[in-house]
Amino acid sequence: MDKPMSGKVCIVTGATRGIGKGIALQLGQAGATVYITGRTLTSPKDDPVGGSLTETAEEIEKREGKCIPVQCDHTKDGDIEELFNRVSKEQDGCLDLLVNNAYAAVKAIADNIGVPFWEQPISMWDTVNNVGLRNNYLCSVHAAKLMTVRKSGLIVNISSIGGLRYLFNVPYGVGKEAMDRMAADCAVELKKMNVSFVSLWPGLVKTEHMEHMIETDVIKKFDKAVPEDMPKVDTGAMIENAETTEFAGKAIVALSTGKDPQNIRQVKSILKLSPSTRRLASVVPGFIYIPKWMLAAAGNKF
Repeated sequence: MDKPMSGKVCIVTGATRGIGKGIALQLGQAGATVYITGRTLTSPKDDPVGGSLTETAEEIEKREGKCIPVQCDHTKDGDIEELFNRVSKEQDGCLDLLVNNAYAAVKAIADNIGVPFWEQPISMWDTVNNVGLRNNYLCSVHAAKLMTVRKSGLIVNISSIGGLRYLFNVPYGVGKEAMDRMAADCAVELKKMNVSFVSLWPGLVKTEHMEHMIETDVIKKFDKAVPEDMPKVDTGAMIENAETTEFAGKAIVALSTGKDPQNIRQVKSILKLSPSTRRLASVVPGFIYIPKWMLAAAGNKF
């Protein structure tokens, strides 16, 4: 089996189930060493959705992957710092990929669908944006400290189209747009250190929570929550065509292992093609390009 991420070290937060679990499974299958986080090692008996760090780790190992489950409460700064210190110590300072997926608001959002923001509990803001936004920033800070030393790495925020226009509720949209802006602004500062930061928008995903909402008819509340100025959607058709939990993981593996195609205008790349000029390529800045008009002139046959 192809292992394109063999030797890579990754962290996926909130990987006990759903998208986080799917991403961790794909990374492990691709050969990476995957640290996964969650609040509990085993699934609580009163949790109707299920899922645990232990179960995710076992599934990764069945696919011949390497997984290290870490119990971490992402509302606690100390737990987050301890997580990254552990990874740094165990992996000699190496971290290739961080996926910010931890989220604690799924149930609260579902319970308040259709309820205007002024009638929702004030705690909704923190429920949605503490683990979903603040924690992601903290994790990114710790990850950047490791990645910038090695001048290599990728950070991914799991966001959604909810950052583009209204979806679910006000704190949700504000948080998702902030996640996208975080990725864009952090990318500006990280670029010179050869570290990338992107925001990934999964579509509708058939998670364990989604399955549970279908079984309990909670999903019907979403139809009523669509604003009048937005087109109604066929929820049944959307669910039927929903993404699997591993689809986003496939995308992240591709992002992590893809190579930039050679640019025929970049002088550095051109010099690398010939053994006689390869040494010169090492001292030529990468920002020097052959002007487009020169290429056009070279192709003029008249």
